[in-house]
Amino acid sequence: MTLNCLIVDDEPLSQEIITDYVSVCPELNLKGVCKNALEAGELLNTFKIDVLFLDINMPILSGIGFVKSLKEKPLFVFVTAFPEHAIAGFDVDAVDYLLKPVSFERFRIAVNRVLERFATKENSGSALQHIMVRADKKNYKVDFGELLFLEAQGDYVKFVSAERTIMVHGTLKEFIAQLPEKYFEQIHKSYVISLSKVDYVEGNQVKVGNYKLPVSLSFKEQFLKKLG
Repeated sequence: MTLNCLIVDDEPLSQEIITDYVSVCPELNLKGVCKNALEAGELLNTFKIDVLFLDINMPILSGIGFVKSLKEKPLFVFVTAFPEHAIAGFDVDAVDYLLKPVSFERFRIAVNRVLERFATKENSGSALQHIMVRADKKNYKVDFGELLFLEAQGDYVKFVSAERTIMVHGTLKEFIAQLPEKYFEQIHKSYVISLSKVDYVEGNQVKVGNYKLPVSLSFKEQFLKKLG
């Protein structure tokens, strides 16, 4: 998979750093570097762009304003020096938010998230049967049918099946968005389970495979309703 990308940033040093990072990611094909949103708009009309690496605080039109103005939005990652903009960035569905100065390790995490989101987006019109996750420098294909549950652990999410466990950097919220809602349900702030793998519910616990997991009161009613 190769994604066409644009860098949109009015700071030359930041342009140079992100350009260098893009150049060593084989999944990314840089189509242009723009110093403001108006230049980026012209290139969006010229090329098929899959992802933007976009500053927020720019002259003429802010990064958030630019994204809101687009009828067809590519995926986008905000790159900015202002942490107070993070909430506003995620409110417009940014894939990730990078704080300057950006390390290559953190940039690579953002690229992995872009690749996962793009795969989900491309298959949204069909019966997507798996999710791709990145761990231990490998891309793993995880079939929905094999999953027992997901467990949030700090900055990581544990994907658990009967045969294997994979620790993936990210948040439970972002992976929930990639699961088929019909077959998975959140039962606790730290757990999402496969409904087809439920053996029984007893009090505030549910047995899934060989595991007994907690069910929070705030999620219990919706969970039991989903089970039917």
